[in-house]
Amino acid sequence: MSAQLPGAQPAPTALSDDDPREIGGYRLHARLGAGGMGVVYLAYTPGGRPIALKAVRAEFAADPEFRERFAQEVASARRIHGLFTAQVVDHGVDARTPWLATAYVPGPTLQQVVQRHGPLPVRTVLLLVAGIAEALQGIHGVGVVHRDLKPANVLIAADGPRVIDFGIARAADAAALTGTGLRIGTAAFMAPEQALGLPATAATDVFALGALAVYVSGGAPPFGSGPESAALYRVVHEAPDLTPVPAALRDLLGRCLAKRPEDRPTTAELIAAVHAHPAVGPRPGFADDWLPHPVSADLAGHAAGPEPAHVRPTVTAAAFASRNPHPGTGAGPGRTGDAGTPPPSGTGTPPHGGAGASPAGSPERVPGSRRAPRRGGRLLVTVLVALLALVLGGAAVYYLDPPPEDGADPAGATGAPSARPPVTVGPQPSSAAPSPSGATPYTPGYAGVELTSPDTTYEFDLKAGKVVPEETAAWYLARTDSAFVLSEESDAFIASGDELSPAECVRGIESEPVTTLNFAELADERPFCVRSADQKQIVIARLAEAADGGGAVTVVLDHHRRDG
Repeated sequence: MSAQLPGAQPAPTALSDDDPREIGGYRLHARLGAGGMGVVYLAYTPGGRPIALKAVRAEFAADPEFRERFAQEVASARRIHGLFTAQVVDHGVDARTPWLATAYVPGPTLQQVVQRHGPLPVRTVLLLVAGIAEALQGIHGVGVVHRDLKPANVLIAADGPRVIDFGIARAADAAALTGTGLRIGTAAFMAPEQALGLPATAATDVFALGALAVYVSGGAPPFGSGPESAALYRVVHEAPDLTPVPAALRDLLGRCLAKRPEDRPTTAELIAAVHAHPAVGPRPGFADDWLPHPVSADLAGHAAGPEPAHVRPTVTAAAFASRNPHPGTGAGPGRTGDAGTPPPSGTGTPPHGGAGASPAGSPERVPGSRRAPRRGGRLLVTVLVALLALVLGGAAVYYLDPPPEDGADPAGATGAPSARPPVTVGPQPSSAAPSPSGATPYTPGYAGVELTSPDTTYEFDLKAGKVVPEETAAWYLARTDSAFVLSEESDAFIASGDELSPAECVRGIESEPVTTLNFAELADERPFCVRSADQKQIVIARLAEAADGGGAVTVVLDHHRRDG
């Protein structure tokens, strides 16, 4: 886990009871995120300008060595004034809870842009490289190394990128090296010398920029995903995979990813190479057309900046559940609202500038006709076979689903092969009723992917782990204003506790399948799972946030595929 604080997020969430209401004289309005080193809040200056205020975790605050390093690095960060960085505006290094305030950038992270829209075109990637390289020049010029440059630490604005969370990683070194589970940097974007514990230099950030550009242009990091240990091994010992990268970028990015720091270009050389590239032309600036149109449309929803919490209400799934005293009886797909309660209205513009909430009193918008879950027949068969199993002593239970076909299905895999062994799941055969296929192994695919659907015109592509426009994905999780909608013939199960494994998912689908997934039932990130129609893929999901009145919905997804 990175020891960095996360960057600003485009969809603030409501403060919890445990959050402070004021830090350093700044009134806090919402949470922007949380990470290994602390929590980031949306706050406002007395004149009304939004800021991102980052409060350090208590265990770091209690470490004298950390506090000293934090003060030194904040002093360095205050001297950074590049146009492509989020400026430091205030700090409280001597406060009981140290904090740092930077300018709030009203835009999504680069990671979110790629997740929503896929790889970006060559010209856009080159301009990003030049802008980020200029930001690194400003950071390195005051003796600071970023150490955790990655797509989640680059915000996208209409006039170019903004690098965030610079200069803080070094302050966390002492605590992170002794803290359990903490590491400076992110494995998929970490340079070999950093992975080996050697000193980080400006060339370390150039390597990370190369890895970031590979992800942005090809859709996957150059050394794969999966467990951190496997990614670190590939970073140190294997060549990067540049196959998905357009040919026009491979030479430049390949040089950034050289194993030896001295073989990588400097930031000045990178900027010169971008200016000389034929895809950029004589005007390498961030004009109106530097981003693809769908991304520019996304930014339009952020241009005005966030509104205070009392103007733009956003509720978590837990808060939504508290309004419905009877979980499970709320609106499902095709219904008009929670039982006995009309759907709320009047929220601000969703991040994508989409339709948002339905007018008060009007029926809830239901996605296209293919969204209606026509699953009655399958469910009836399941019930009848289950009853038959009771009569026959359980002999038919394991024949509800067909045995797996020969051969693995690699279609759902993303990233490099995982070093973790496959997890064996599925009902175990008994002596009275042997299973024709035996236990079913599932191998992890993508993991911990956080996605946000800005409104009901977007759905989650479960196979690819992306947000896509409705009517796009074959295996999807769509949503209305108050519930998720399954793709036809998919199976789902809601866990009773806080954890859910692939094995428990399979058993739950066989014994307690569900056809509706109301947000109110999924409060407090209660896990649920969805199995594909061919039963070869499973996604375990958690509802992280459901904005009031049909706004943005955020989920965290873990993908698993069957290996036989």
